[in-house]
Amino acid sequence: MNTKNSTEVAIGGKLFTLCGYEDEEYLQRVASYLNNKLNEYSKIESFLRQDSDTQSILIQLNIADDYFKAKKQIDKLEEDLKSKEKELYDLKHELVTAQIKLENAVQNNMK
Repeated sequence: MNTKNSTEVAIGGKLFTLCGYEDEEYLQRVASYLNNKLNEYSKIESFLRQDSDTQSILIQLNIADDYFKAKKQIDKLEEDLKSKEKELYDLKHELVTAQIKLENAVQNNMK
């Protein structure tokens, strides 16, 4: 069974204790991702004029957008992989068929 880890991280200048079964490095990367999003948006004047609830929703929407784009890319890569695996299977089948034909031809020539 995995051990539950906890680590302190700074997100938006505040300290939080994150707990999870992932390693500390992963939890730090999650916090770093959030800090990068906060820094990215803190440079946008129109974002800064919004109240904190709206800012929070906008960042959440952006993170959800990142997730769905990454998911779409993964789905496409998995589809491409399946296609390549089928192509490889078909090529192996063709190779075996060609080898059998060659063996049969060689045997017929020896007769």
